[in-house]
Amino acid sequence: MAVAPPMLRVLEREAIVFRKLWRGSAFSSFVTPVMFLAAIGLGLGGLVERRTGHVAGVGYLAFVAPGLLAASAMQTAAGSSLWPVMAGTKWIRTYHAVVATPLSAADLYGGTVLWVGVRATAAASAFLAVAVLLGGVPSPWGILAVPAATLGALAFAAPLAAYAATQDTDLTFPVIMRLGIVPLFLFSGTFFPISQLPSWLRPVSVASPLWHAIELCRQATTGTPRWAAATGHTAVLIACVAAGWRWGTRTFARRLTP
Repeated sequence: MAVAPPMLRVLEREAIVFRKLWRGSAFSSFVTPVMFLAAIGLGLGGLVERRTGHVAGVGYLAFVAPGLLAASAMQTAAGSSLWPVMAGTKWIRTYHAVVATPLSAADLYGGTVLWVGVRATAAASAFLAVAVLLGGVPSPWGILAVPAATLGALAFAAPLAAYAATQDTDLTFPVIMRLGIVPLFLFSGTFFPISQLPSWLRPVSVASPLWHAIELCRQATTGTPRWAAATGHTAVLIACVAAGWRWGTRTFARRLTP
């Protein structure tokens, strides 16, 4: 009989816990993004289109849907990579119990990040289905937006989980959310092209993993793939995951290994 990789044991544990607690996160991870899509894509979008016509060559709903898809995956990843890690390392100390088994700290870190990816994939799939029903996904290539959003979520989950393992309090976590995640949500091309930003701010947006994830999602949902650009966006996101993964295996080991 084949033996499951150790990280899958961590995934199994997280799935069992989530099955009992999923209702508490359903609103923030799915209902809120869908409400944003309906209110901004349909409501505000009607005003935008009457005034300016299409945005970047597509209707405003089709423009904003992939942005909200990637941004909601980022927000889910950020929240799932900060406070739960603090709970595991300090408040409840379940992580100490995990590494007392044959699982290593690296297995625990990997399983934790992969679980965030699983959650992001599920939420992105449901969001995409609603966007299709509302008419915000004009291309059958739109299905590729789900793995793009998941990769974007992992690009945030990997370094944030690594960082959370270094902390003894959560005092910096709200700062990260308010001064990091929220500005990225607003200024990474979610609601308007970054070409509308001041010239000095555009390089900041381009440096954001969220912008790369949004560009991948938007190319997929609008059916306008630019393969060279898509390869570049994917490479940047993979590099963020790899750097965070390398950092995280070290911080988890230092925090949890006697």
